[in-house]
Amino acid sequence: MTWAHDAWEHAGAAREGEEHDAPIPARPVHAAWMAAIHAAAFPPPEAWDADALALQLGAPGAFGFLDARGGLLLARAAADEAEILTLAVAPFGRRRGVARGLLRAAMAEAARRGATAMFLEVSTGNEAARALYAGRGFREAGRRARYYPDGADALVLRACLLRLPMIGAGRRGRDADGG
Repeated sequence: MTWAHDAWEHAGAAREGEEHDAPIPARPVHAAWMAAIHAAAFPPPEAWDADALALQLGAPGAFGFLDARGGLLLARAAADEAEILTLAVAPFGRRRGVARGLLRAAMAEAARRGATAMFLEVSTGNEAARALYAGRGFREAGRRARYYPDGADALVLRACLLRLPMIGAGRRGRDADGG
């Protein structure tokens, strides 16, 4: 258990075995909780503080989601592209579908905002995240050498958002473009 887990539990977040809701939209007022999750998920040099998260959430085109099990995602959309800025799940929330739900919500929101593609960077050494992204259609679009503080390369990944399923369109099993 970490201080972030204790703080999250104290705030009334979902506990082990309880039902949870879908990710909720993040707002600048959530920045302290987001910073606690980020600090639990990343080493100190890489963790974002509450001020940085609030600033990002307040920027034009920015949006984010929180999961009560200890996860957050921050992204931005401009024109027909979106970018995931950070996705973090605290250790106590991992292997429970938190990241998958956050990613699904962000991709849907980006498409709703008119994005046709979504980008992100991930460490070449982060096999779990790479598998998650591959499962949602992200493919390698480039590489940034020695991008991370530990010297690891970043893979630039891209997913097409054109074929997201239509929700509530009355056409079961059909994609937005009819395929």
